[in-house]
Amino acid sequence: MDNIKIGKYVKTHGIKGEIKIRSDFKYKDRVFKKGMKILIGNQKFIINSYRQHQEFDMITLHGITNINEILPLKGSYIYINKNALNLQKDEYLDTDLLNLEVVVKDKIVGKVEEIININKDKKLLVVNSKYIPFELIKKVDLENQKIEIEEVVGLL
Repeated sequence: MDNIKIGKYVKTHGIKGEIKIRSDFKYKDRVFKKGMKILIGNQKFIINSYRQHQEFDMITLHGITNINEILPLKGSYIYINKNALNLQKDEYLDTDLLNLEVVVKDKIVGKVEEIININKDKKLLVVNSKYIPFELIKKVDLENQKIEIEEVVGLL
C-alpha cells in the first residue's frame, strides 16, 4: 500500500470526537470527504463529515462518538492511499518531484533534494543547496524524471 501523509491531527473539538487537522495537502478536495478511508497513526477510519474552521480541516469519523475514543491518537499524522486520489497524467504530488533532474535549456543542473513549504502558496525546490521557487517550473515530466525550469541568471 502506497500511503502518503496528508496532515496532522492536532486537537479535538467538542466532546463528540470531532478532530482538527493541520494540512497543506494539495488535493484536499479529494481527500476530506464523506466515505474516504484514512489512517491515523496505524488505525483505519472512514470520514463521516468534513468542514473547514479557521486554518483547520475538521472531520468526524464513522463509529467515533466520544472524544475519549480518538484522544489517544492526538499528535498522529494522517495518511491516505495514493491510489484513492485518482491523479491524472499531468497531476503530481510534491513528493513525486524528489530526485527528479532539474533542466534549464536542455542542460541538467541538478536533482531535487527537498521541497520546502514556506506557506500555503509558496514552495521551493532545493537543488544543489539552492532554492528555486515553484513559479519557475515550466514543465514536470514524471515519465522521464525531469523538471524543466525557467532560466534565471545567477540562480544556479
